[in-house]
Amino acid sequence: MDDDALLALATRLADQAAAAINAVRAAGFAVERKTDRSPVTEADRLAEALIVEGLRSAAPHIPVIAEEEIEAGTAPTDPGTRFWLVDPLDGTREFAAGRDNFTVNVGLVEDGRAVLGAVAVPATGELFWGRVGAGAWKRDAGGTRPIAVRAVPQQGVTVMGSHHYQDDPRMDRFLAGRRVARVVNIGSAEKFCRVAEGSADLYPRFGPTMEWDTAAPQAVLEAAGGTLRLLDGGGPLVYGKAGWINAAFVCEGRQP
Repeated sequence: MDDDALLALATRLADQAAAAINAVRAAGFAVERKTDRSPVTEADRLAEALIVEGLRSAAPHIPVIAEEEIEAGTAPTDPGTRFWLVDPLDGTREFAAGRDNFTVNVGLVEDGRAVLGAVAVPATGELFWGRVGAGAWKRDAGGTRPIAVRAVPQQGVTVMGSHHYQDDPRMDRFLAGRRVARVVNIGSAEKFCRVAEGSADLYPRFGPTMEWDTAAPQAVLEAAGGTLRLLDGGGPLVYGKAGWINAAFVCEGRQP
């Protein structure tokens, strides 16, 4: 299975998982707590089972690292240099609170870099996908079209921030000296996608994230012409780290 077929697979499964999440949302659900006190719901588990089964059935030679399997202790401990990273419901807190900013993330890593991925936004019906070096696309009610990051408008940057860290003083320090048009605070990997499609310009993340949070949206962002660099030193974000934890980073579109 070549990379185009793998991207099509990731996109199809993200779309199917989004439909399953919407069905759970419509029917009602309970919110439980994992060992780290973060929330989990039936939608997380159902979406992950659908995605993981689909990936392992279609591409059994590629290991899958998925968030809920990590929590359960059933994920592979040494996936090698090529593996899937899956977050079946990124933004469970948003989902549980009745907000719309949650996503499904299915990304492929090769030699430590995110190379392709699909991100679905179930509440809006949007679907983003891309392969680094080959382009990025979006599907919504208006159809399917290629997407690309934009140059910063004359009025200044639109900044994506985290809904749960919107009073973080590090944001003010980071933006000092920049012309800022507005700051939009939402949850989940949707923030990457807004930069990728050219409706926002900058997304700094100061707190930790997990690798399954970022692999798929980073691939979409970079396929659309954007960049992601670590805040401490500006190097690349690599995957397959011990503990799967990411350092702080910043996503950017094109510069003025």
